[in-house]
Amino acid sequence: MSEKIYTEKKHGMIVLIGVLLAYVFAFFLCIVGGVLSEYSGIGGFFVFVGIMIFIFGWVPLLGLKVLKPQEALVLTLFGNYKGSIKEPGFYFVNPFCTAVNPAAGTRLAQSGETAAKADTVTINTGTTGNVNVYSKKISLKAMTLNNGRQKINDCLGNPVEIGIAVIWKVTDTAKAVFNVDNYKEYLSLQCDSALRNIVRIYPYDVATDVDTTGDGQADEGSLRGSAEVVAERIKNEIQSKVTDAGLEIIEARITYLAYAPEIASVMLQRQQASAIIDARKMIVDGAVGMVEMALERLNEKEIVNLDEERKAAMVSNLLVVLCGNHDAQPVVNSGSLY
Repeated sequence: MSEKIYTEKKHGMIVLIGVLLAYVFAFFLCIVGGVLSEYSGIGGFFVFVGIMIFIFGWVPLLGLKVLKPQEALVLTLFGNYKGSIKEPGFYFVNPFCTAVNPAAGTRLAQSGETAAKADTVTINTGTTGNVNVYSKKISLKAMTLNNGRQKINDCLGNPVEIGIAVIWKVTDTAKAVFNVDNYKEYLSLQCDSALRNIVRIYPYDVATDVDTTGDGQADEGSLRGSAEVVAERIKNEIQSKVTDAGLEIIEARITYLAYAPEIASVMLQRQQASAIIDARKMIVDGAVGMVEMALERLNEKEIVNLDEERKAAMVSNLLVVLCGNHDAQPVVNSGSLY
């Protein structure tokens, strides 16, 4: 189904004024007919014409359509697609044309829709309750879909919770209305599917021997460290699924990322242990360098000559002092070195 732009001119104001003038004319006919009916039979005809105008004069009003900027209407006539109105203005179309928007009553967790009431009319039907009549206009604005958090296993099998925000808009109204049953629900479902397909490729943190690009080489891609790359792949994945629905994905962003609660504490301990090991490794490397420098300086200055046993004792003491968690308590030897 390809989109056809409705090319009729904007005659809305002309038709509205014409209908008002027709009612004024009908009122005038009824008065004149009532006066002439006392003298001739033509007066009854005038009254009849005036009454017919009163009864059927409102029909053209059904064809009046008002569009604001960034709105569209998809029109069908007896089941046939007639075209889409996408330019703002006051239009007159065939009164029997029907506006179609199967997603009019769908409210997603997105901008302008979670509590939107502007395009909704509530009709009180008495004992049967209230009926909400939704506008059939299709918004062409860029909207943000916050699809909520999902629990997904990463490539290492660790459950993570992740949420995304997708900025999208309708580009082809005919495809959005006729190619899918409900384009908003369709988009939400495709976002969930694409998110799962991409997240399962990456580990949460950088891991060894993991290929996230598909080139057969291990890389350092991760959900936490490659957020921009992951978001771009999610965007492309969603776009490939919703093109046939006439939708354009402008941007996708990760809004929430964390380990699932059941393993969060364990992973925190693992990260703490890794940080401690890295810190200890740095401390030991620095201590060894300092001990090596101390021995070299003592030999250069010939301050004291140490045998291998005394050198080993000195190295041990220096490493204890430099690598210990607490300040050392030195013991001063006031006697002979040997």
